[in-house]
Parts: sequence; C-alpha cells; structure tokens
Amino acid sequence: MGNSRNQGKGNMKKKNKPLNKKSSAPKRKVVVDKQVKDPSAGMRLNKYIANSGICSRRDADIYIAAGNVRVNGEVVTEMGHKVKLTDEVKFDGRRINPEKKEYVLLNKPSGFYVTGSLEKNNRTVMDLIASASKSKLDPVGKLDTSSMGLLLFTNDGTLAKTLGSTKTRVRQIFHIELNKNLDEEDIDKIRDGRVILEDGKVTVDEISYVDNRPKREVGIELQSTRPHIVQRTFKKLGYEVVKLDRVVYGGLTKKDLTRGHFRHLTKQEVINLGMI
Repeated sequence: MGNSRNQGKGNMKKKNKPLNKKSSAPKRKVVVDKQVKDPSAGMRLNKYIANSGICSRRDADIYIAAGNVRVNGEVVTEMGHKVKLTDEVKFDGRRINPEKKEYVLLNKPSGFYVTGSLEKNNRTVMDLIASASKSKLDPVGKLDTSSMGLLLFTNDGTLAKTLGSTKTRVRQIFHIELNKNLDEEDIDKIRDGRVILEDGKVTVDEISYVDNRPKREVGIELQSTRPHIVQRTFKKLGYEVVKLDRVVYGGLTKKDLTRGHFRHLTKQEVINLGMI
C-alpha cells in the first residue's frame, strides 16, 4: 500500500505540472486585451461607422473604399485606418458619432441656466443630469433661467437639429402666469392669429384660462419653436410673463416626473420624436 500511495503522489505531481504551465496563458491574454482597449490605439474606422448606426462593418469597408468617408477633413480610403473619439468623422458630409444614442427628459426647476453662465456659482441644468449618462448630452432648444418644465437632452445630433429647427412643428403646451389678468379680447387676438411679431404672425392651436385659477393664469398650445415666442406674444399685448412651465413637449409629458428630476425616454418615445 505504501508503494501505491507513493505512486499516487507521484502521479498527482506529474498532473500538476501541466496545470502550472497553463495558468500562465490567461496572463498573456489579459495583456492583449489591455492593448486592444487602450484608447490611444484608436478604433478601426469601419467599426466607428458601424457603431454610429450607419451600416455594418462590411458595408462600411465598401463606403470607405468608395471615398464616402472623411476624417478631420481628409478622404480616407485605407482599410484598417484607425481613428480616435476626438477625431471628426464625416459620412457623406454628415458628422457621425460612435456613442450609443441617449435621450433624457428633465423637469427643469426655475433658477437653473440652460446655456451656462460666466458668473461664478451659477447652477446649470447640466448639474441636474450629471448622473444620467457618461456621454456628453446637449439640451434641445432653450428655456429661460426662470422658466420651468420639460427639457430634452441627447447626443443624437440629427434629432437635436431637427427638433431645434424653427421650421419644425413640435407640439408644446405651456402653463403661464401673467403679471395681470388677461382680457378676453386679447385671448381672441391670439387665438385668431391677429398678433404679428417682427418674425411673423403668431399661430396657436388653443389658448384658454386655467380652470379654477385667476384669469392671469393661461394655458397655451402651439407648435412653433421660434425663440421666446410665448413671452414675445404677451409682451406685444402689454403683459409680462412671470411664470412659464412647459408641461408637454412633442408628446412627452411631466407625468410621474417631479420637478428637478429626469428620466430616460422609452424606445417608443424616441420613435415618436423621430416622426415629427
């Protein structure tokens, strides 16, 4: 039995030796992975294009060879060309982004800047959505510092440009408080399109007093993205907007979204915005 035990131990030792050799393999693999993930190494151009949602990597190679892609202003036809996230890559003249598209809706409180300020200690909406994404998200359109309500953020440049265009009709509903009661005659002027500003006539879908509230509180629905259209409309009639709350934007509402909080849009909501 003594001999058999010794033989068993010997066999175990022999079996352990190959295991020790294999254990070094994962270390070499980890080193390779680190090299691949090194941001200074860049990303293959076809992968960059595929990640942006334009097409597959295989099709990207075809477009690259055809001269459809520019990197930092220069046409690139080299297969395997690598680019960095800081490079400007354009596909058929349009800049593309390999990051995952994200869409965040904020219920903005009063007192937060949208575009930032040079003054110290001023709060911006970017502070409120800082934890929403690791990507750089930009606001779509603007709300004044004193204004409240729905504000959309995204890194989808194409959608942001579409929604921000003054030619795009985006359904919006505002709850407004004026510095004095609104005359019914002035409500009729707005409803009938008889208010003319320096950039054209004001067209609204509906305007009315807010139920069970003083007549200085008004609800107005329109589809214009012209800058400060609401404030300028009432100023033209001799009123000052002291409170503005955007409660509906492009079909998005404030339901279950408390002031100062944000949420990510659902896939269906993104699809609906894309159809505007």
